[in-house]
Amino acid sequence: MEKIASSFDGQQWISIVHPSDIATVRRYGQRMAQDAGFDDVRSGQVAIVISEAATNILKHAGEGRIALAPVFSGGRAGVEVLAFDKGPGIANLGQALRDGVSSAGTAGTGLGAMRRLADEFDVYAHPGKGAAFCMRLWAGAAEPRPAARAGSGAVCLPLGGETESGDAWLVARQQHAIALMVVDGLGHGPEAAKAARAAVDAVALQPGMRPAAQIEVCHAALRPTRGAAQALALLDLPARQLYFAGVGNIGACVIDGDTRRQMMSHNGIVGHNMRKVQEFALPCPPGALVILASDGIGTQWDLAQYPGLAACDPAIVAAVLLRDFARGRDDACVLVQRCPEER
Repeated sequence: MEKIASSFDGQQWISIVHPSDIATVRRYGQRMAQDAGFDDVRSGQVAIVISEAATNILKHAGEGRIALAPVFSGGRAGVEVLAFDKGPGIANLGQALRDGVSSAGTAGTGLGAMRRLADEFDVYAHPGKGAAFCMRLWAGAAEPRPAARAGSGAVCLPLGGETESGDAWLVARQQHAIALMVVDGLGHGPEAAKAARAAVDAVALQPGMRPAAQIEVCHAALRPTRGAAQALALLDLPARQLYFAGVGNIGACVIDGDTRRQMMSHNGIVGHNMRKVQEFALPCPPGALVILASDGIGTQWDLAQYPGLAACDPAIVAAVLLRDFARGRDDACVLVQRCPEER
């Protein structure tokens, strides 16, 4: 059975720069929790997690961002909270996660509460590398897990001043394969978003299609729009093989330990001027990361400069790359998929 998620599911971004922003992001979170079917108790726990995350940003970094998104798994609905900043990081993370420990003169219950209340919790806070937290809370009872290091994570941030992003991502999980896409509608704003949505809708119809054929389908679907750059990958789980095709300026690579393999896209515009589509295949072993990023993300990043980051939840990897390498003059999108351990 196919399970499709995309950036059009409703990710919300809130900049945290003032104490009043805490109430704003908390309201967004509670509304999202209610839409997901959370009862009053669970909605209240979502509010606590968000409040503590925002307070932590203001106290230790001065400013940062929180992204809220609806998530779905195994027939359950949930809320994902991504909080990140460019502060000093945390020198002793294990100690900081204990209740009663604070470096800011407070009660020291914030990080401990975030970890206790979240069903899934992960953090990257290497000293000097800022902090990034990922929490997921699910409707109904759930067994708490310390971290969710498998699966996928994505962030999609519109250009400042725009309400819609011309970048978009899609993940489609099937029984034996996972389809991945990042698309960048030309320019930015509503018309770029229209092109991106057309690509998402086209891929969602037959997500198991091989990437080269899928791009040809999207080429026809995007003709009425201004067109887009697009990259598609299909992870064949039994074969541990990744098939990839791209047109335009979408960065794509597979990271396996210290090895980084770039994937090549051809010049062109899907929907208008597309001269060549070529599909490549490469191995994708268990635990490897597949990373797709629009040209709103700089290319000079190296996960080796972030000790331990590659082992974190893919959503944290995506958030850190966006935080540190977004160009700031265009929409920005990062999608990270970890190859499952089991076939």
